[in-house]
Amino acid sequence: MHIKLTPGRVLATATVILSVWIVHAFIQAVLAACVIAIASWPLYARFKARLPRRLDGAAPAVFTCVLTAFVLAPMAFAFGSLLVEAHSMLSAIAAANSRGLAVPDWVANAPVVGPWAAARWQSELAHPGALLTLMQRTNPGALLGYAQSLGQFTARHVLIVGFTILLLGFLFQEGESLARHMTRALQLAVGERAQRYVEVATRAVQAAVSSMLVVGLFDGLATAFAYAMAGVPRAMVWGAITGALAAVPFLGYAAVAAMAVDLTVRGAASSVLLSVALGCVVLLCGDKVVRPMVARGGLRLPFVWVLMGCLGGFQTLGLAGLVIGPVVLGLARELWDQRVRELASRAAPP
Repeated sequence: MHIKLTPGRVLATATVILSVWIVHAFIQAVLAACVIAIASWPLYARFKARLPRRLDGAAPAVFTCVLTAFVLAPMAFAFGSLLVEAHSMLSAIAAANSRGLAVPDWVANAPVVGPWAAARWQSELAHPGALLTLMQRTNPGALLGYAQSLGQFTARHVLIVGFTILLLGFLFQEGESLARHMTRALQLAVGERAQRYVEVATRAVQAAVSSMLVVGLFDGLATAFAYAMAGVPRAMVWGAITGALAAVPFLGYAAVAAMAVDLTVRGAASSVLLSVALGCVVLLCGDKVVRPMVARGGLRLPFVWVLMGCLGGFQTLGLAGLVIGPVVLGLARELWDQRVRELASRAAPP
């Protein structure tokens, strides 16, 4: 089919391309706001229905503030607690460095590599000032580069969070009209099947977000109980940190590793192996059992595809990709199933 190029179409195409190029730096904020708005829209509708009619205009702003506090508070608590624990751990490391780090029993008693690891520990870390000596061997330029990268990463994501909040209020205010226009545009592009695709995408987004929340709660409560059983100090704090980070697949294991380092530095190494084992078992159950069970109704994807969608989406689009990745794969499966049904109906005898 030949498409005639007119000055109006050329101008429209150029305008769209230029607009995308201008706002491409904020695409993560746009996607995150869309994901949150779609997932929380039923709650917003009920919230707005309960407000007095004279406050309808304030509903988007009020609900955005409530939802922002609900979403950001656990993450802020997790990272704040990690910073507090890191400061405390650095103080313990400095105190241990002044007297030398004794070889933990679990290192010396480890099978196969225990004697070798104990000998290396004894020669490298057991004498006073050993950690300072190791730090002097590092490249200061590399450490400065890591610090600058961390600062840039933090500043960028603070900006993304700020724009996400602004866009979220706009989406709650204009969401109904935007949804109608988008559905109409899809119907003109792909026909009556557009409504089916919209329903599949909406259900998948809500299922993916629900699975993240449920997994975070499950991992937080279960790891807190497991840490308490293992005798970990401040088990509730470490459980909350683990649960807040476990919403992202495999990030909860970083919290378990940080807890193990903290216990080792503080001399509580006897409970390290048990607490790490229990924490990893809980996280494994959360990812392998709880997440698929919650997301199964909306995504209709095997666990491995959900996992690949989460990790691939996170690598490409940041936190919003944790939801968008599985949703895109769910839509791809819907398109595939529909195509298979069409081919089967054509091949069926009349």
